[in-house]
Formats: sequence, C-alpha cells, structure tokens
Amino acid sequence: MNRNDVRRAWDAVAETYAESRDPTGNDADLVEELREYLPDDPVVLDVGCGDGARTLANLPADAIGVDVSRRALELASETVPAARLLQGDMTNLPLVDDSVDAITAYHAVFHVARDDHPEVYREFARVLKPGGYLLMTLPTGRFETVREDWMGGRMFFSAPGERATVDQLEAAGFGDVHRVTADDPLGTKSLFAFATLDE
Repeated sequence: MNRNDVRRAWDAVAETYAESRDPTGNDADLVEELREYLPDDPVVLDVGCGDGARTLANLPADAIGVDVSRRALELASETVPAARLLQGDMTNLPLVDDSVDAITAYHAVFHVARDDHPEVYREFARVLKPGGYLLMTLPTGRFETVREDWMGGRMFFSAPGERATVDQLEAAGFGDVHRVTADDPLGTKSLFAFATLDE
C-alpha cells in the first residue's frame, strides 16, 4: 500500500478504531509524565493524532494534531475543539523548524514503510527545539505487511524492529532513549520510547 492507500484506509476505519479502543489503558499516563518535563505554555505536537481522544486530549488544549486522514481530523475537531489540527504526512510535517517542545507519536510510525522511518525521525528532529522530547511507540518486531481485515478494512503495518528503530532515532539526533511498557488502547501491552533531541 502506498501513502494514498494508507490515507484512504484510515478514512475508512477512523470511526471504528475510535469506538474500539479500551479507555482504561495506562499509555495515557506516559503523556502526563512527559508534561512534567515541559516548560510553561509548551507547544506540543501529536503525530498521527486520529480522533484525538487518546493522546491529544491529554496534551495542552491548544496542542497541534497532525494526521493523514481527513475523517480522523473531523472526529478530532469534535473531541478536542481547541487543538490546532493539520492534515499532513509525517515524512513532511507542515511545521517550521525548531517550533515544538515535544512530540508524541502513538501507534503511528508503523503505518509508514520502514524504509522511510529514518526520514520520519529526521522530520521529528527538524521541528523539535533542541532539547525537546519525543514519546513514541517502539516496535518490538520486524515486519511489513497488509492486514486484510483490520477494523473491517485493509491496513498497512511496517517496522524494522526495536534495535534498528533506536539506531535510527540516534542517527536523527535523539539521545538518552528510554524504554517503558504500557497498556495500549486495544487492550494489549506496547513498548514506548522516551527520547531527548540533542542540543
């Protein structure tokens, strides 16, 4: 699936995904921990924000949400009306350099072809201020596949594995990568990476 296919796939499943999440997962607690490190009135970007109910809703009210899916952003406009919502591709974020204090990217990067993941992390580094923070899902396996019946539609998943992802983050300028496990919105456990952009 190419990027347009993924965008159309998310448009098709956005509502089903929003309705299927477990609201009791503790992955949202990681966002609260992140906020403790941020300055007053921080600029925070949620990449792959979806309908906004999970991560974006736990960020400052005026946080920026970027998603490839227009339908997901329509849902987010109802869930987090004060957020600044932008349609865009995470390999080419619609923000200027050094403009955000932190980025969250929950269950998002693995919908991009794994060969393009280094480009995603370079984009994260470009828009983050030096010393800024990244909190993202860290894939534990190496895969590239299309699931034919995911949330009632087709969806693309791709990752190079945990070690390769950490290497790519470090190559993009992220140091001090910490790992933490939390319950994800679909009722399973996921590994997350907390990293700081080198100054």
